[in-house]
Amino acid sequence: MALAVEHDKRRKKILDKALAVFMDDGFEDATFQKIADRCGITRTILYLYFKNKREIFTYSIKQLLLSLEETINSIRSDNSLNSVDRITKVLLAIIKQMEQNRQLLSVIIDYLLHISKGDVNPEDRVRRRTVRLRHFLSSMVIDGIKAGELKKVNIKVTHDFLYGFLQTAIFQLVVFKRKNVDELKKTITFAVSQLAI
Repeated sequence: MALAVEHDKRRKKILDKALAVFMDDGFEDATFQKIADRCGITRTILYLYFKNKREIFTYSIKQLLLSLEETINSIRSDNSLNSVDRITKVLLAIIKQMEQNRQLLSVIIDYLLHISKGDVNPEDRVRRRTVRLRHFLSSMVIDGIKAGELKKVNIKVTHDFLYGFLQTAIFQLVVFKRKNVDELKKTITFAVSQLAI
């Protein structure tokens, strides 16, 4: 068991150092060798943990999404919350995690800009990675309507509206380099309250 814990600790340290390489050099110019050098290990050792830089990058995103999913499920299962509070709390929790992971978001934006230069549609990549998050948002709206707590609204339009706040938060945090997005949080709280009956 101790060996697995050590492996996970080393993997986490590698992810942190790799993130710094991605930030310094951009996704395109970051290399497996640069990541190994930053970690103070050989490429051979690095291969024990990850196959390539893309796997490191993908693993970082998966970790963030798993953490988000745990947070969302915890809030969704809180029966003391009404639909408006539940949706608001989920959106604010997601934004909090974005604030805590702005470096990773910056690398993701860099990666999406990189792939957009080729034949790959970055929107498809983002959609595949966020399909569960999108489903959670839509299902919370549907549940609120069924419970008689939310107005009968177009689910897709409402979903796009709510998801747009998350995209705005990413833009403000990464592009504008805002320290926080407190004003956006107030706007989200107000906007979601308007869905209530």
